Amino acid sequence: MKFCYAFLLLSMFSCFQTTRNCSDYRTGEFYSEVTIDGETYTSKFKRTDKLQIETYNSKIDSSSLRWINDCEVVFRTINPKNMAERKDIHLKILTTTDSSYTYEYSYVGETKKQKGVAYRMK
Repeated sequence: MKFCYAFLLLSMFSCFQTTRNCSDYRTGEFYSEVTIDGETYTSKFKRTDKLQIETYNSKIDSSSLRWINDCEVVFRTINPKNMAERKDIHLKILTTTDSSYTYEYSYVGETKKQKGVAYRMK
């Protein structure tokens, strides 16, 4: 009887696997939404395999990319203007759909993470 309950429990969890087709989002044009303390911030960016150019509040930032695997990347600001911009950012894609992905990010070495959603523009 215990075997039946264990099988039923495992069957239930296998139905809720998250989809991660991360390689579909390695390059392209996107816009992103992040909510911090109840306020939503948006940005647009274009990503190649080694470079990301982002526009936020009419400012353009460029970062070099180092892919750890298909779902994780580290960003390094190319021309940092202050100490905060000198910190690398680690981003991990958590789930994907046919037109978006959910991600979490943080400064490398820090435990506090933020979540956001990026949508494909084209």
